[in-house]
Amino acid sequence: MSAALDEAAGTLLAVWEAARERTTSRLSSAQLRAIMVVEQYDGINLRRLATLTDMLLSSASRLCDRLVAAGMLEREPGRYDRREISLHLTPEALRLLAELRTDRRRRLERILDGMSSEGRLALLQGMREFDVVGRRGEATAAEGWPVLQPSGERIGDPVRPSGEPPVARTA
Repeated sequence: MSAALDEAAGTLLAVWEAARERTTSRLSSAQLRAIMVVEQYDGINLRRLATLTDMLLSSASRLCDRLVAAGMLEREPGRYDRREISLHLTPEALRLLAELRTDRRRRLERILDGMSSEGRLALLQGMREFDVVGRRGEATAAEGWPVLQPSGERIGDPVRPSGEPPVARTA
Protein backbone atom coordinates (compact mmCIF):
# COMPACT_ATOMS: atom_id res chain seq x y z
CA MET A 1 0.00 0.00 0.00
CA SER A 2 2.76 2.47 0.89
CA ALA A 3 4.51 1.84 -2.45
CA ALA A 4 1.27 2.46 -4.38
CA LEU A 5 0.65 5.65 -2.39
CA ASP A 6 4.23 6.76 -2.98
CA GLU A 7 3.72 6.37 -6.74
CA ALA A 8 0.32 8.09 -6.71
CA ALA A 9 1.68 10.97 -4.65
CA GLY A 10 4.16 11.85 -7.39
CA THR A 11 1.75 14.29 -9.03
CA LEU A 12 0.95 15.95 -5.72
CA LEU A 13 4.65 16.34 -4.98
CA ALA A 14 5.21 17.75 -8.49
CA VAL A 15 2.48 20.37 -7.83
CA TRP A 16 4.15 21.30 -4.53
CA GLU A 17 7.58 21.53 -6.12
CA ALA A 18 6.37 23.56 -9.13
CA ALA A 19 4.70 26.07 -6.82
CA ARG A 20 7.82 26.23 -4.65
CA GLU A 21 10.08 26.83 -7.64
CA ARG A 22 7.81 29.56 -8.99
CA THR A 23 7.30 31.49 -5.77
CA THR A 24 10.46 30.82 -3.81
CA SER A 25 13.08 30.58 -6.55
CA ARG A 26 15.50 32.71 -4.54
CA LEU A 27 15.26 30.46 -1.46
CA SER A 28 16.69 27.00 -1.00
CA SER A 29 14.54 24.16 0.28
CA ALA A 30 16.29 24.40 3.67
CA GLN A 31 15.55 28.14 3.86
CA LEU A 32 11.89 27.59 2.97
CA ARG A 33 11.64 24.85 5.59
CA ALA A 34 13.15 27.20 8.20
CA ILE A 35 10.69 29.95 7.29
CA MET A 36 7.81 27.49 7.67
CA VAL A 37 9.09 26.40 11.07
CA VAL A 38 9.42 30.02 12.23
CA GLU A 39 5.88 30.67 10.97
CA GLN A 40 4.71 27.70 13.02
CA TYR A 41 6.67 28.68 16.14
CA ASP A 42 6.86 32.49 16.05
CA GLY A 43 9.57 33.68 18.44
CA ILE A 44 11.43 30.36 18.29
CA ASN A 45 15.06 30.47 19.36
CA LEU A 46 17.95 29.34 17.18
CA ARG A 47 18.61 26.12 19.10
CA ARG A 48 15.01 24.97 18.74
CA LEU A 49 14.98 25.89 15.05
CA ALA A 50 18.11 23.80 14.56
CA THR A 51 16.45 20.87 16.33
CA LEU A 52 13.21 21.07 14.36
CA THR A 53 15.01 21.41 11.03
CA ASP A 54 17.46 18.65 11.93
CA MET A 55 20.54 20.88 11.56
CA LEU A 56 23.64 21.61 13.52
CA LEU A 57 23.34 24.85 15.48
CA SER A 58 26.13 26.46 13.43
CA SER A 59 24.38 25.52 10.15
CA ALA A 60 21.07 26.91 11.38
CA SER A 61 22.81 30.12 12.43
CA ARG A 62 24.36 30.59 8.97
CA LEU A 63 20.99 29.81 7.34
CA CYS A 64 19.35 32.48 9.52
CA ASP A 65 22.08 34.96 8.57
CA ARG A 66 21.17 34.40 4.91
CA LEU A 67 17.44 34.75 5.64
CA VAL A 68 18.01 38.00 7.53
CA ALA A 69 20.10 39.31 4.61
CA ALA A 70 17.29 38.29 2.20
CA GLY A 71 14.76 40.24 4.28
CA MET A 72 12.80 37.15 5.30
CA LEU A 73 13.69 36.87 8.97
CA GLU A 74 14.17 39.22 11.92
CA ARG A 75 16.18 38.50 15.04
CA GLU A 76 15.13 40.01 18.35
CA PRO A 77 16.55 39.68 21.88
CA GLY A 78 14.56 37.23 24.01
CA ARG A 79 11.99 38.54 26.47
CA TYR A 80 13.36 36.72 29.50
CA ASP A 81 16.98 36.19 28.50
CA ARG A 82 18.50 38.91 26.34
CA ARG A 83 21.31 36.55 25.36
CA GLU A 84 18.76 34.36 23.61
CA ILE A 85 17.57 35.47 20.19
CA SER A 86 13.99 34.97 19.06
CA LEU A 87 13.18 34.67 15.37
CA HIS A 88 10.24 36.25 13.55
CA LEU A 89 9.11 36.38 9.94
CA THR A 90 9.10 39.65 8.07
CA PRO A 91 6.05 40.84 6.10
CA GLU A 92 7.97 39.81 2.96
CA ALA A 93 8.27 36.22 4.21
CA LEU A 94 4.58 36.12 5.12
CA ARG A 95 3.70 37.44 1.65
CA LEU A 96 5.91 34.80 0.02
CA LEU A 97 4.27 31.99 2.02
CA ALA A 98 0.79 33.26 1.12
CA GLU A 99 1.79 33.43 -2.54
CA LEU A 100 3.17 29.89 -2.36
CA ARG A 101 -0.05 28.54 -0.88
CA THR A 102 -2.21 30.42 -3.40
CA ASP A 103 -0.17 29.02 -6.30
CA ARG A 104 -0.36 25.48 -4.89
CA ARG A 105 -4.13 25.72 -4.45
CA ARG A 106 -4.59 27.02 -8.01
CA ARG A 107 -2.58 24.11 -9.38
CA LEU A 108 -4.48 21.61 -7.24
CA GLU A 109 -7.80 23.08 -8.36
CA ARG A 110 -6.95 22.45 -12.01
CA ILE A 111 -6.28 18.79 -11.29
CA LEU A 112 -9.30 18.38 -9.00
CA ASP A 113 -11.55 19.85 -11.72
CA GLY A 114 -10.68 16.86 -13.91
CA MET A 115 -11.72 14.33 -11.26
CA SER A 116 -15.17 12.92 -10.67
CA SER A 117 -17.05 14.24 -7.63
CA GLU A 118 -16.82 10.74 -6.11
CA GLY A 119 -13.06 10.71 -6.63
CA ARG A 120 -12.66 14.14 -5.05
CA LEU A 121 -14.75 13.10 -2.04
CA ALA A 122 -12.79 9.86 -1.62
CA LEU A 123 -9.50 11.74 -1.89
CA LEU A 124 -10.62 14.34 0.66
CA GLN A 125 -11.87 11.68 3.07
CA GLY A 126 -8.63 9.71 2.78
CA MET A 127 -6.46 12.79 3.19
CA ARG A 128 -8.42 13.94 6.23
CA GLU A 129 -7.99 10.55 7.87
CA PHE A 130 -4.29 10.59 6.96
CA ASP A 131 -4.05 14.07 8.54
CA VAL A 132 -5.78 12.94 11.75
CA VAL A 133 -3.31 10.09 12.19
CA GLY A 134 -0.38 12.41 11.44
CA ARG A 135 -1.65 15.00 13.93
CA ARG A 136 -1.64 12.39 16.67
CA GLY A 137 2.10 12.47 16.28
CA GLU A 138 2.33 8.70 16.02
CA ALA A 139 3.83 8.85 12.56
CA THR A 140 5.97 11.93 13.19
CA ALA A 141 7.24 11.98 16.75
CA ALA A 142 8.84 8.57 16.32
CA GLU A 143 10.82 9.93 13.36
CA GLY A 144 11.81 13.10 15.22
CA TRP A 145 10.17 15.64 12.92
CA PRO A 146 7.04 17.76 13.40
CA VAL A 147 4.05 18.16 11.13
CA LEU A 148 3.79 21.86 10.41
CA GLN A 149 0.26 23.21 10.40
CA PRO A 150 -0.71 26.48 8.71
CA SER A 151 -3.02 27.21 11.65
CA GLY A 152 -0.07 27.59 14.00
CA GLU A 153 -1.08 24.50 15.96
CA ARG A 154 1.98 22.65 17.23
CA ILE A 155 1.83 19.02 16.14
CA GLY A 156 4.30 16.19 16.63
CA ASP A 157 6.74 18.35 18.55
CA PRO A 158 9.56 15.90 19.28
CA VAL A 159 10.46 15.70 22.95
CA ARG A 160 12.58 13.10 24.67
CA PRO A 161 11.08 11.10 27.52
CA SER A 162 13.28 13.03 29.94
CA GLY A 163 11.59 16.23 28.79
CA GLU A 164 14.69 17.53 26.99
CA PRO A 165 14.55 18.27 23.26
CA PRO A 166 16.42 15.90 20.94
CA VAL A 167 19.97 16.73 19.93
CA ALA A 168 20.27 18.49 16.57
CA ARG A 169 21.71 16.44 13.73
CA THR A 170 23.21 17.54 10.43
CA ALA A 171 20.88 18.37 7.55
